[in-house]
Amino acid sequence: MKIVFFGSSKFAVHPLDTLANSQHEVACVVTQPDRKKGRRLLLSRTPVKSRALELGLEIYQPEDLREKDAVKYIRRFKADLFVVAAYGEILTKEILDLPKLYAINVHPSLLPKYRGAAPVQWAMIKGEKKTGLTVIRMNEKMDAGDIMLERSVKIEREDTASGLEEKLSYLGAILLLDAVRFIEMEKIQFKRQNPKSVSYAPKLKKEDGLIDWGMDAAKVYNRVRGLAPWPGAHTLLSGKGLKILQAEILPAYKKLAPGTIIETRSDGIVVACGKNSIVIKELQLEGGKSMDAANFLRGHKLERGNTLGTENAVVPPPPPPPPEPEPKS
Repeated sequence: MKIVFFGSSKFAVHPLDTLANSQHEVACVVTQPDRKKGRRLLLSRTPVKSRALELGLEIYQPEDLREKDAVKYIRRFKADLFVVAAYGEILTKEILDLPKLYAINVHPSLLPKYRGAAPVQWAMIKGEKKTGLTVIRMNEKMDAGDIMLERSVKIEREDTASGLEEKLSYLGAILLLDAVRFIEMEKIQFKRQNPKSVSYAPKLKKEDGLIDWGMDAAKVYNRVRGLAPWPGAHTLLSGKGLKILQAEILPAYKKLAPGTIIETRSDGIVVACGKNSIVIKELQLEGGKSMDAANFLRGHKLERGNTLGTENAVVPPPPPPPPEPEPKS
């Protein structure tokens, strides 16, 4: 089967690999244009482009798929099937009508839950116990097409968003190959998505990582593991941004105001939340390197009663009382 593959992020790399090493022909890989990234604004290519170059595949990077030239370029491949995985742009009806069969999408959630750009991250932030993969026949609406195949995956307590996405990428490659085989055999049965179960997973913004210490510890913990590596769960320490990279939940054995440091110890920094507390295991101060809590504490003096999430690391003492007026003679 002749396939045009659309993908950009790391999640799409294993599905591309699997197709390229199968009996099917990947005629072209369509991916997002190179973008400037990082502090030095160096031009960076997508993970899919990097892998496609290694595989020796033809690559196309249109700025806008709606342009006539983009449609003309893709049409010339006369593909049987389009395969889409984390491409980063909604395909128009004009593009979707180009393949001889149709376009399919591998999406890392159990649709119709978590339609959108960041399904793995939002599933973890919301504290889901499971997620999964869905292959759909695409239509013009975002992640709204009929379901072809789906597989559920348990979210383990130690999972992070990046690790879970990697796991789903491998499983997605297997599910994709099954879907293509069933299409060839004409054994696909389509199931409509239930509109009453729709939820969304919008693109992450930096402010999504800001920790509200008034939340219970479980929600803070889910934000820490669901937002790694970007934008990262973050707070303030002495007016500087502080990323929390790894944490665990603890019972609130000392009740203090949310964001207050309960104690510092060899295995981490214990911080009060709205309910229970967390122990910070790994962290990164703005402009510095990531490090474990023990090494961080060697260079930063933190004590019980210090606070996170405010401009000052230490709660200032109350102002002294005004001086008593001198008696008049």
